[in-house]
Parts: sequence; C-alpha cells; structure tokens
Amino acid sequence: QKHEEAGEVPVAFVVKSSEISEQEIKEFVAKQVIFYKKIHRVYFVDAIPKSPSG
Repeated sequence: QKHEEAGEVPVAFVVKSSEISEQEIKEFVAKQVIFYKKIHRVYFVDAIPKSPSG
C-alpha cells in the first residue's frame, strides 16, 4: 500500500474463518517480523483469488 513517508508499507488480505480482530493479526505478525515489515492494515475478504498456477 502506498505511504507518504515510507513509499510503501505491508498490508494483509485475510480470509476470516473465525473471530479474530485486525489488532490480533497485527500483534501476531509484529512478534514474527522486524519492525519495518509490520502490517499497517488488514483487509478482510471472502476469498483470495487464485491464478491458473494456484
């Protein structure tokens, strides 16, 4: 996603199958990655489109 200062920032597209919040996802990812790879926004979608190769 475009960002004024950083140029681009990570976001996540999540198929929600249970009760989980955007904050919970951000906190989980923040524990796994270095600070500049933290997710800035979570988009909940019904499905992730697949290409012919999967």
